[in-house]
Amino acid sequence: MTKSPRKHKPGGIVHTYQKYDPMKFPSPKTPPPDLVSPAMEHWLMYGDRMELTPEQLANAVKIDPSQIAGLGPSIESLIKMLEERKRKILETYETDAAQKGAKKAYRDHGEPMQPPKRQRERFQLGFEQEQLYDLERVWYGLDDERSPFARDLVMLIEHLSRKYEVDQLVAKYTFTGLQAMTVDKAIEVKEELEKIDELLEQLKQAKENAQIGIIDMEQLSEYADPGEMEQLMQLQRQVEQYLREQAEQQGLTNQSGNVHLTPQAYKIFQGKLLERIFGNLQASRTGRHQGPIVGEGAVELQSTKDYEFGDSLTNMDIPQTLINAMLRQGDERPLQMRSEDIVIHKTKNNPKCATCVIMDMSGSMRYDAQYANVKRMALAMQGLIRSEYPGDFLQMIEMYSFAKPVAPGDVIGLLPKPVTIHDPVVRLRADMSKPEISEYRIPPHFTNIQHALQQARLFLSSQDTPNRQIILITDGLPTAHFEGHELFLLYPPDLRTEEATMREGKLCQQQGITINMFLVPSWSQSEEDIRFAYRLAESTKGRVFFTAGNDLDRYVVWDYINRKREVLG
Repeated sequence: MTKSPRKHKPGGIVHTYQKYDPMKFPSPKTPPPDLVSPAMEHWLMYGDRMELTPEQLANAVKIDPSQIAGLGPSIESLIKMLEERKRKILETYETDAAQKGAKKAYRDHGEPMQPPKRQRERFQLGFEQEQLYDLERVWYGLDDERSPFARDLVMLIEHLSRKYEVDQLVAKYTFTGLQAMTVDKAIEVKEELEKIDELLEQLKQAKENAQIGIIDMEQLSEYADPGEMEQLMQLQRQVEQYLREQAEQQGLTNQSGNVHLTPQAYKIFQGKLLERIFGNLQASRTGRHQGPIVGEGAVELQSTKDYEFGDSLTNMDIPQTLINAMLRQGDERPLQMRSEDIVIHKTKNNPKCATCVIMDMSGSMRYDAQYANVKRMALAMQGLIRSEYPGDFLQMIEMYSFAKPVAPGDVIGLLPKPVTIHDPVVRLRADMSKPEISEYRIPPHFTNIQHALQQARLFLSSQDTPNRQIILITDGLPTAHFEGHELFLLYPPDLRTEEATMREGKLCQQQGITINMFLVPSWSQSEEDIRFAYRLAESTKGRVFFTAGNDLDRYVVWDYINRKREVLG
């Protein structure tokens, strides 16, 4: 009986059809690493003062270590190899001989030395107590740096430094072997053990977050096999290429060796901020997704309803209306539409709100990096309004000794102003109408709430909406104000400045502008700062919030949404 030819069943290598090789990096099922957040946090902290290099960005990014499992040599095997090398060193040597040798060399060299009379006491104290600092002071105090004593002193300092290294070796590591070491050998062993410890730390970090780039390949090559090193370096190149591609996809560009932002990166970061802010809302709550106020509104919803007398036909769902008419009429032509065929899109009322955010960038905001929290809040507000309330008006204002409007793209580069006057009492006045006086000659680190409120009021007065508010973020009392063209810089805070600030707050209230003050903590904050916040809120019928700073973005965004709900209601 002849065998029938064996049929080939369909199948084969599925991952080739899917254009995915499971041995290649990365897995398409794993979400890409977040490169935007560490980049933005760098600029929030340093602004434009410090560039961000691709290497710094790569070291800040955390990758799921499961993505590199099975690729290149096992990091775990490299760790075990280094730990075995370290164990053998500790089990081979003992340190008593090296410690005694280092001490003997130091004593033998120093005891015969004869210092100059005026340096003798300090020399003897430093020599007996083995104080490197005192011996260096003796050398700096010598009249002749080329004298025999000076040359001997340099050698003594070298002996003491070597003794320090041997003592550090004994204190840091526990040796259990029997083989004696010379001082030179002990220092050599110390350097090798420290190198192994450094590599172990790098490998453990790489194992946790796939940061292959932090591994010192040159040092590791002294211990690992050439084949393993080649595989590891290939993996490192794969990771670097992957991060470059992800950076481009997330809006980070490499220009002249430094990382730069694009509008896409801003949008991604703002989305992540909002996701974090609303991420801890309970599932049983509606959160920010409030039900629409259904009625005659401006924003068309996807949901529909049957037409009722009085509904505007501008919101008609034309495709569904035509389908209804054809289903009812069948093949009869021409098509005649009736009122029962018409379907209308529901709408919601979305009244416009206008907001000015005053960001304190005075000198005191540098403490605890509060300025970074303020900028993070500003970016979250921009993202919220762009995505959820695109019709709302938002203006950012930077506040220091003056107040200036800030474009959305410039918020990330703001930094607290440097403190240029350290006197305990400052009483300065400058006539800014004089051409010889410019802003750049004025100390910038004071807090001018009055000018900031004035700028915000001017912006909001041109907005055709009754829903206007100022969000004021600061850490305490004002220390600067304008009276006409004259600028006053007064520290400690003066009643004259507070009165000018209160007058401007009253003008805001008269124009229907609500002032919401968010008071962040500061090292110099006192009860008087808190009382000022209450006085401003009471006199203007505004509100005051106290926040730790790191949750500022959540406070401001939630409050904004709650106010929108009140307006909608």
